[in-house]
Amino acid sequence: MAVVVVMGVSGCGKSTIAGLLAEERGWDLLEGDQLHPPENIAKMSAGIPLADEDRWPWLAAVAAWIRERSAVGADAVVSCSALKRAYRDRLRGGSPEGEVVFAHLDGPCDVLAERMAHRAHFMPASLLDSQLADLERLGPDEPGLVVDLRQSPQEQAAAILSWLGREQKTQKSRGQAR
Repeated sequence: MAVVVVMGVSGCGKSTIAGLLAEERGWDLLEGDQLHPPENIAKMSAGIPLADEDRWPWLAAVAAWIRERSAVGADAVVSCSALKRAYRDRLRGGSPEGEVVFAHLDGPCDVLAERMAHRAHFMPASLLDSQLADLERLGPDEPGLVVDLRQSPQEQAAAILSWLGREQKTQKSRGQAR
C-alpha cells in the first residue's frame, strides 16, 4: 500500500501526472487544490503568496485524506505542492514508514514560467518566485524521487511507477530479512 504525493511548485504538472498515475493503476485520486479554503484561493488569485498559517489547515485536510486511504489499505495519489519539509512531515504524520512517498516534479524556472503563462488557474504566474523561494528539496532521508518535468507526462509517470516498483521490492526484502 502506498500513497504517492506528486509535489512541486505551481505549473510543474502535478495534476496531470497524478491523474495519469491514478488512471494507470486505478488508484484513488485527490487534487489537493480542491481542499484549499476559499480564503486561500482568494489570496492566491489576488497574487498574494500563502503563509504557513494559511497552509496548515489545508495540509491538515490533505493529511486526513491520506490517513483515510491508509486506514482502508487503498493505494492513492494526491497532487500537493508540499514545498517545505515540515509540510511533507505533516502529510506523512501518522502513516507507517514508507507508506507516503513523494514524487517531486522539478525543472528549470523558465519552463515553469512558460507553462504558467499558458494555463487557466487561480494561481498567477507572479507567485512562481515565492513558491521557488519556499521550496525545500527532498532530503536524502525522505522517501521519494525527483522527476524531470521536461520529460513527457507519460515518461514522468513511468519513472514514478518504476521507482515505486523498486521501492516495494526493497521493502519486501527488508521485511523478509527481519
